[in-house]
Order: sequence, then C-alpha cells, then structure tokens
Amino acid sequence: MAKRKEEAPPAGAPAWMATFSDLMNLLLCFFVLLFSMSTVDAQKFELVAASFANTFSIFTAGGQAIGDGMMISNGVSQLNELDSYINSTGKANDSDQEIPKDALEEFEEKKLGESEEVAELVEEALAESGISDEVNVSFNSQYVLLTMNGALLFDSGSAELKKDSQDIMVQVTKILEKYNAGVIEVEGHTDNVPMSGNRYADNDELSSARAITVFKFITANSTINPADIKHSGRGEYVPVADNSTPEGRALNRRVEIKIYNSLSVNQ
Repeated sequence: MAKRKEEAPPAGAPAWMATFSDLMNLLLCFFVLLFSMSTVDAQKFELVAASFANTFSIFTAGGQAIGDGMMISNGVSQLNELDSYINSTGKANDSDQEIPKDALEEFEEKKLGESEEVAELVEEALAESGISDEVNVSFNSQYVLLTMNGALLFDSGSAELKKDSQDIMVQVTKILEKYNAGVIEVEGHTDNVPMSGNRYADNDELSSARAITVFKFITANSTINPADIKHSGRGEYVPVADNSTPEGRALNRRVEIKIYNSLSVNQ
C-alpha cells in the first residue's frame, strides 16, 4: 500500500504572527499619540534617559540616527535636541509678555502725548464754539474725556434732551466727528438719590436711557459709524464727588464722552 503524501505547510508566516504584528503596530501608534499629547518634563526625561543608557546602553549602542526625527535601526524614533524643543514649546505667547520696561514706558508716553494733542485741539474747538464753559476736558493715555453736566442736558428724571442744550450737542458732535480716532464711548451717570414716581425704575435705567439719547443724537447729526460708538449707563456707581451734598450730587449727574486715541487697547 502506497504511503500517503504529507501536505506541505502553508507558505509564509503563521496567521497568528500577522495578527500579533498588527496588534504591536496599533500599540506603538497608541503610545506615540499619547506621547505627542503629553507634556514632557525635560529634567525627568534626562534622568530616565541617563538611567536607561547606564543600565541597558540603549542610546549608546545599536544603530545611529539617520536624520532628525527619522527611524533608527532598533525601531525607536530619535528627536534631536529634545531639550530645546520642549523648552521652546509655548514660548511664543510668553515672549509677547516679556516686553522691556523702557519700551512699555515709551509706548505709554506716546499714547499720553497723542491724547494730550487731541485734548488741546478739542479745547480750542470748544472755545471757538463758545461752549468751553459747558464742557470739561481731561485726558489720560487711553482717551480724551468730555464731561457735561446732567442738568445742562436733561430735566430731573428725564432722558429727553432739553431744547436749549441741542445747540451745544451739535457743536460737540462736530468736534467728535473731526477728532475721533475710531472708538467713542458715551456714559450716563447719576447721583444715588432713589427714583420715585418716574417712568424709569431706578438710576441704572435712567443713566442708560440718557446715554442712548446722546448716542442717537450723535449718529443722527454726524457721519460717524454707529459701530464705532459704545454707550452704557453707569448709574450711581462711579461718583466723582460726595453724594452727601447737593453740590456733589450735581457733579455726579453727568454725561461723559470718551474719545479713544489710535493707540488705545479699545481700538
């Protein structure tokens, strides 16, 4: 009886080895992904690397790096100058904050100088219009501030412009149109006397309504883009005088117009 011919083993690697190789590749990709998303402590990395080098000679023996970030013979990716890479990570934003003190002072002086120049021009224009006594002018490095007494513009508890104040507002609007650098802010302020028997529930609503009235007057009588004008009601919360006296309360009832300069952070 003839011997049965034995079947030859299948060619190539066993099936389990292909599955195992796929698993190892997936694990490698997984840990590389984790490493790329983690924050590496350079000092600890150096200690671990030194420990491995002394114990197993992983980094001193075997194949050499072909180039930056390329694979070496033992299958491990080498990143040259790891310390420089780690230490430079995230430094772009930090460098923006490390501005020399002299440069900051010089920039602040430049902003202040621009505001002072605009303030002088505004004061000259107010004097020429004959309303310099009605509008107080001050400035800082951010803006030129025009302050008008609330009683000049509005009756008590009202947010409607007085008729005899509209000529003043026309002159102020012309000045704003001529000297604004981009952003204007209108703020309404009141004293701390509670509202009673009025259409407005409190000083917050009254100050907001007055700021909106001035905003609408400016936009209706000038070519200033409404998007460049902000308005807000500050109520009784930013007093400039003592609310315990009639004189102080009169000063606190006011409308402020801020003309921000071209170097201001609000631009």
